[in-house]
Amino acid sequence: MAIAFIFPGQGSQEVGMGRDLAQTFAAARAVFDEVDAALGQNLSHLMWEGPKEALTLTENAQPALMAVSMAVIRVLEREKGLDLPARVRLVAGHSLGEYAALAATGAFSLSDAARLLKLRGKAMQSAVPVGQGAMVALLGVGLDVARKIAAEAAQGDVCDVANDNDPTQIVLSGSKVAIDRVAEVGKAHGLRRAIPLPVSAPFHCALMRPAADAMAHALAAVTINRPSVPVVANVLAQAISEPAEIRQRLVEQVTGTVRWRECVEAMSSAGITNFCEIGAGKVLAGLIKRINKNSNAVSVGTAADIETVLPQLK
Repeated sequence: MAIAFIFPGQGSQEVGMGRDLAQTFAAARAVFDEVDAALGQNLSHLMWEGPKEALTLTENAQPALMAVSMAVIRVLEREKGLDLPARVRLVAGHSLGEYAALAATGAFSLSDAARLLKLRGKAMQSAVPVGQGAMVALLGVGLDVARKIAAEAAQGDVCDVANDNDPTQIVLSGSKVAIDRVAEVGKAHGLRRAIPLPVSAPFHCALMRPAADAMAHALAAVTINRPSVPVVANVLAQAISEPAEIRQRLVEQVTGTVRWRECVEAMSSAGITNFCEIGAGKVLAGLIKRINKNSNAVSVGTAADIETVLPQLK
């Protein structure tokens, strides 16, 4: 049984996430304490008590989601005896989840991952003035059609493919005036629905260039080790391990497409049959089942989930 660990991205956060892990396992408590210390912020209190509006802020949601994922990893390794490199063939993460994947495999220290994601959230939020960018989910069309819709809607403004999530769910990102044209343009291309997303900035598009520059500067100053398990990069949809390339691809990821469908297809082609979503929510497990109906996908984000999944990891 070939296993991949996958790590969720923004949108999976919810008030209360990680609390039962901290209450149950000392290794999880240590993760949240270290993240709080690295950020000089009581992030764990915000995660467990809210308010939801503050947790949803990009600069808080990104390190918070990574912390929950790493709490699960540390419990599995330090309290349940998991040898991650021996049992897990590949790792991947959706957008910010790629940082969690890298932290889980030792490429980043936990503290560095927390600080990088705090900065990443701030930089992405400030890259575009509020109200000038937007994102929209396209339902019922694939990547090729989505690209045509984006090109026609752009009309000189920015309209890029941000996420290729599954065969019938693509997210576009860019200037609000361009995104506002998508629903009408899409009618001629068989678009079933265009759902505006409640986001604070247009992620993964050319408008994020200032954030990419900020991350290039920050990543240049951080030690990146060779990961213990190859990481399937969002922008390549293939596994990488060299620290210099990891740094390069993380910078490209800020403005580039999250090629999640292709990442899952690449892992499946490499022999992965079982996917474990490590952290908050169940979004990625749902996407995987739509991408490859023959795959098994489980979500591991609570103390009970850990006990349930253990027999598969032995």
